[in-house]
Order: sequence, then C-alpha cells, then structure tokens
Amino acid sequence: MGEPVSVVKLKNQEDSLYLQIHPQELHFPFELKKQISISFQMSNKSDNYLAFKVKTTIPEKYCVRPNNGVVLPRSTCDIQVTMQAQKKAPPNMHCIDKFLIQSIVAKPGATTEDITSEMFFQDSGYKVEMCKLRVVYDAPPPNLPSPAQASEFDLLDIQAKDQISKLTMEINDGNEKNKKLQQELNIRKRMDKDECCIL
Repeated sequence: MGEPVSVVKLKNQEDSLYLQIHPQELHFPFELKKQISISFQMSNKSDNYLAFKVKTTIPEKYCVRPNNGVVLPRSTCDIQVTMQAQKKAPPNMHCIDKFLIQSIVAKPGATTEDITSEMFFQDSGYKVEMCKLRVVYDAPPPNLPSPAQASEFDLLDIQAKDQISKLTMEINDGNEKNKKLQQELNIRKRMDKDECCIL
C-alpha cells in the first residue's frame, strides 16, 4: 500500500480544483555536514490552472525549486527541497520545521511570470488554500561506512578478488603439473616393470 495523499480542494466561483500532494511528510535522511535533497510532487487533476507558492518556517535552512509557479491542467509538478548541511543533529532527531503550500485557481493560460506574491495575500480577491507539510529527519542506519570508506572497501574487495583469482590459477596450474608428473611416473613404473619381465 502506498502513502496517503494530501488533497486540497480549491474553489473559485463555480470552479473547483483538486491539488494532490505526495508525500505528505518530507523525510530527509539526516547526515551531518552534508547537503541533502528530496522532492515532492503536486498533481493537478482538474481542467484549471493552479498557481502555487511554497514557503518554509526556516528559509535560510532550505532551498526550494521551484518555489512558485503554475501547475497546468491534468499535469504534475516536481518540487525539489534541499536542506543545507547541518553542523549538529537536533535532540532525538526531532524536527519542528514545516512547509506551507499556498494555492489559487489562476486565469486560464497563466504562466509563472503572471504569478505575484500579492496574489497569495488573504485580501487579494483570490481564494487562497493552504496545505502544511512537516519535516521528518530519518536517522541513518548505524555503522554504515562513509562513501570514502565504501570506496576503500570496494578497492580492497577488488584486490582480494584479484588475489583469489591468481591463487586459483596457480592451484589449477599446480594440479595440472601434478597430473602430468603422476602420468609420467606411472609410465616409468610400467616401463621398469616391463623391463624386469623381459630380463
């Protein structure tokens, strides 16, 4: 079963638009001193043009691309969220950061250039719908090697496989030589036996 989808119903006079947001929570695989990017998707299942704006409670911590725009009728838009590298982990990996997605039904044919911040004000004349997404930090599994360590392990693994391959070839060569020597020894024994019989 997939994750639940957040559905925001927008109304503008007789029009209605359904904005589907997936996932409902933004899960960051938290690692210290590393920039981490994830994405979420907005789907417009209606015949309307949907203008949106994405805000966060800590804008200096996150970069959102695109942070505003238009989702065309019957289409989707992927939003990338990048968390800047963090110097320390929060207590118990608990995060209170949130994102707010504001949406309005825009005029038909609207483009990103037509969208202004004022359109999302409560007194703009537009019906502004809002959806909140919370941030969740996922702790990395314990004792995972870093990428540098992993590449060292990969190198050691390749070297070990090379050594094993060489040793296997040497053993096979030794076995072949041993067989030949055994055959020669058997032939000599027979020859010696035959000579004894002749005498």
